[in-house]
Amino acid sequence: MDNSAMDQALDWLIQLEHCDAQQRQRFEQWLDADQAHVEAFAQAQAMWNSVPLQQVAAGLEQQARPARSRPLRRLWKPMASAAVLLLAVFNFTNLPLRLEADHLTQVGERQRLQLQDGSSVLLNTDSAFSSQLDEQHRSVRLYQGEAFFNVPDNRNRPLEVEAGPLHMSASSTDFAVRYLDGEARIQVQRGAVDVRNTQGNTRISLSAGNSLRVGPSGIGQPEPMSHNDLAWVQGRLIFDNRPLGQVLTELRRYYPGWIINANSALDDVAVTGNYRLDNPLDVMRSLAQITSASLHELPRVVILN
Repeated sequence: MDNSAMDQALDWLIQLEHCDAQQRQRFEQWLDADQAHVEAFAQAQAMWNSVPLQQVAAGLEQQARPARSRPLRRLWKPMASAAVLLLAVFNFTNLPLRLEADHLTQVGERQRLQLQDGSSVLLNTDSAFSSQLDEQHRSVRLYQGEAFFNVPDNRNRPLEVEAGPLHMSASSTDFAVRYLDGEARIQVQRGAVDVRNTQGNTRISLSAGNSLRVGPSGIGQPEPMSHNDLAWVQGRLIFDNRPLGQVLTELRRYYPGWIINANSALDDVAVTGNYRLDNPLDVMRSLAQITSASLHELPRVVILN
């Protein structure tokens, strides 16, 4: 199941605890938009109402306020904390991925790799990667996440890169590949790469300063890169007049817990900032300040309101 659909479903579970008619209507529209949303919400509800989750939530509430007791359905904050703990177990037990990948990064982690052919790779947060480099093969695969490649010149044997629907050949170039939710995106910083869709025969040469998306429906049109696109390579997260909803979506990739926006009116507020990636909680505090929102910090849960 799409992780982003589950994140949104859990977010809606929190919002529906105290929602008005307008929020309820937006929830219904979200539910009708995709069958994956229906399945994710059903799964989230089942987990939310499960006995283990309620037991963990009750324990968290008792630790926080030992002298008071409340009905379980009112314990939404400890319920959110407990849900994150259970989700962490589910998210980190992807055994097939662990068996296939040579290298994995945890949420918030970056890892530098030096390949045998002289190429270097920087893996971004929550990524899985493998390589096969020998006399017959010079290929790598990104199973999920994001990676930045520096590939030396070897035009007789270019590096072959696969990521979902994407297959590309590269030599003497610097580029990034991002593969999330079934779509791959290539961003070329130096040189050029040859790109094709694994589901078809369409090919394109992508030059420096351009980006390209490849999805299940085929190859998109090249677009100019933004100067902020590869800020993560330098350990930064840069947004220029971007809606807060988009900023939070990106920030969730780096926070090892649950970021909840309980006030949907904040989604469209434009924000600008240059942040360090190694402390997403500080980023959340800054975003709360510049949007005049309140921030509630719980164990592995941050709630913006």
